[in-house]
Amino acid sequence: MKGLKPTLLALCIAGAPPAAMAEIQSLDDFVMGNITGQAGVSIELETKIDIGRFLYIDEGALAIENISIGGAERTNFFGFNGIGGPSANDRLDNIRIDIDVLADGDAAINIVPTNFAAVDFRITTGAWYLSATDGSNNYTDLIDNFFAEGLMGRGSIHIDTGSDVMRVRTAFAIETMQFDVPFLAIGVRGMQITGADYDRTFPSPLDLFAEVDLYIYEGARFSNGASSLAIDMPSFRADVGIDELIIGQQSIGSIFVDDLAIMDTAMRIYGH
Repeated sequence: MKGLKPTLLALCIAGAPPAAMAEIQSLDDFVMGNITGQAGVSIELETKIDIGRFLYIDEGALAIENISIGGAERTNFFGFNGIGGPSANDRLDNIRIDIDVLADGDAAINIVPTNFAAVDFRITTGAWYLSATDGSNNYTDLIDNFFAEGLMGRGSIHIDTGSDVMRVRTAFAIETMQFDVPFLAIGVRGMQITGADYDRTFPSPLDLFAEVDLYIYEGARFSNGASSLAIDMPSFRADVGIDELIIGQQSIGSIFVDDLAIMDTAMRIYGH
């Protein structure tokens, strides 16, 4: 049964006896301030991001031009209709972020689709290049014409107050990626990344996503034990295919790497 219509509800309140109305009291600010929410906060997000240039300056400079992050403007991926979406547009949408602070102080952030479909995305950039800052105008084009479209199934961030470790997990699949590496005369076309158990002959969306699991914290350097940003990845498994590898403007064929496994990876990042 549907809820009361506003007009009927108003009539019911108007007809209530004075004794009953006396029990209906507004909550003052003090009482409202002592009401504690138990279910956390949810944020539904739609966005499109454009960056004219990202610039990192050391003695020289590294630049990335014309970065764009948004939706893929389609809902069909890997031959499955409606797996992305729910609508075909250029916005990064269908995202809900659930934020909870647990009783032990841990922060739990879950990123899930708002609707029953994966989050579709498109990432494009212009040139990635190294540039001199000594007035010589020297530069090297590292990457150009970067284009990637794919899906994100889920993501989560958990910050543990007991260990001061942030765990980041996500599940993604790249249906198509292409880019050029001008200074090496290399081009990549039709690159695809899926879960290691994904079968291209008998595909199932349940096996589509590659899982990434990262532990990020303040840790000791391998060299001398001093402080650094530590990133550990216990394992990463995926299938990687390239439809066309171009060297010197000529295609040399396709590549497929079945069940790529990267294990026990640890990085320490610090300035020098």
